[in-house]
Amino acid sequence: MSTPTHMSLLFLLLVTSLFSKSCADPYGGRPSPLAGAAPPPPQEVAGKDFPQWIFCNDPFTKCFGKSIPCPQQCPAFKPFHPKAKGCLIDCNSNHCEAICKTRRPNCDGIGAACYDPRFIGGDGIMFYFHGKTNEHFSIVSDSNLQINVRFIGRRPEGRSRDNTWIQALGLMFDSHKLTVAANKVAQWDNEEDQLLLSYDGVPFFIPEGHLSTWAAPDSHLVVERTASCNSVTVTLPGVVEISVNVVPITKEDDRIHNYQIPSDDCFAHLEVQFKFFHLSEQVEGVLGQTYRLEFQNPVKRGVAMPIMGGEDKYKTSSLVLADCKYCIFSPDAADASRSLVLGPNSMTLDCTSKMSNGRGVVCRR
Repeated sequence: MSTPTHMSLLFLLLVTSLFSKSCADPYGGRPSPLAGAAPPPPQEVAGKDFPQWIFCNDPFTKCFGKSIPCPQQCPAFKPFHPKAKGCLIDCNSNHCEAICKTRRPNCDGIGAACYDPRFIGGDGIMFYFHGKTNEHFSIVSDSNLQINVRFIGRRPEGRSRDNTWIQALGLMFDSHKLTVAANKVAQWDNEEDQLLLSYDGVPFFIPEGHLSTWAAPDSHLVVERTASCNSVTVTLPGVVEISVNVVPITKEDDRIHNYQIPSDDCFAHLEVQFKFFHLSEQVEGVLGQTYRLEFQNPVKRGVAMPIMGGEDKYKTSSLVLADCKYCIFSPDAADASRSLVLGPNSMTLDCTSKMSNGRGVVCRR
């Protein structure tokens, strides 16, 4: 005969068994592998973007003490769909509201470096910096951060200068070095990844797929794919965020500009946009200098191609050396107490070109 204790135990086992068989994921995913386990949080459910928000807990920001939700148009910081806009929340924004922003480089936005190459400075002024083919230049040099670029290019017959493009970035911080480069390829295929990555001199690969991520083993650096291939975001928390695309010179580009691109090289290059969080008043570099509050931009306004000089000041001997005349990178001497050049809200502005050729770009802080 069963005792009351045995009957209670059997009843408990029966209820547990029924519960485990009905434990489907309410968000539409696979059933949990553990009986009775809680479903994954909404932001981890593949294929769905759930509303997210940030609480501003830094007392030195304009929005301190406020919770800022992502809008319905872009509910997630890292949307599941690679072409969807992500939610950007800045606790220093004037209205304490989130905005929707593409996670790819915006070539008409503050901190952009695209095309041949055309920059949008921290002061909102568009300019070109041609450099020289197969040489390296510092575009940002601060006490705790150095960013160099390597140019590729060619001189079409009858031209007086090279057409150049950014082929690689070199990022230096602390004692670490990251390189992001475009592979040389004859024919472009959107389904083939042409990103070349290395950390402290060692190549690494990120599995193809949107949101696939690599994290450095000995620093806070993270590299995340923002498309299945050829697009990444490099994040060094509190210092810089870099959006990168690898793109070719297309036949249409070649026809319009008469680059005279050969058949064995489509000149794959980088489109880049930088978002800086902390820059000192002494920041240097082709792009970096434009973030200084007192900087007087010397380029001519209103001309078809305003040129920023300074090749002699910013030329470096390699992609990962800070040895230009105006380079100030010295991580051991970094002083975190130095004031920012611009508030974070000023560093994330987007600008809109009024013309398809990129002229007439206007940005206001």
